[in-house]
Amino acid sequence: MAGKIRCAHILLEKHSKALEVLDKLAKGESFAKLAEQYSIDGSRKRGGDLGFFGKGMMVKEFENAAFALEKGQVSGIVKTQFGYHIIKRLE
Repeated sequence: MAGKIRCAHILLEKHSKALEVLDKLAKGESFAKLAEQYSIDGSRKRGGDLGFFGKGMMVKEFENAAFALEKGQVSGIVKTQFGYHIIKRLE
């Protein structure tokens, strides 16, 4: 899987909700459980897991943030045309 990473995300419609979820993460709540509870896309059923992807497969803002993360690290809020993402690098 050279050049590919695996991430999960939580996609939210509102910046205020993204701030609320980031606060819950900071308090130690489970990323996967928060994704299941709050995310507005289909990955919520998998705890936000998007699987493996390489460069050029995601929108630029998401890709830049995801590839900048270390394994296990969680991003801040990343705005794209789809909404507000919180990204966790899994592998």
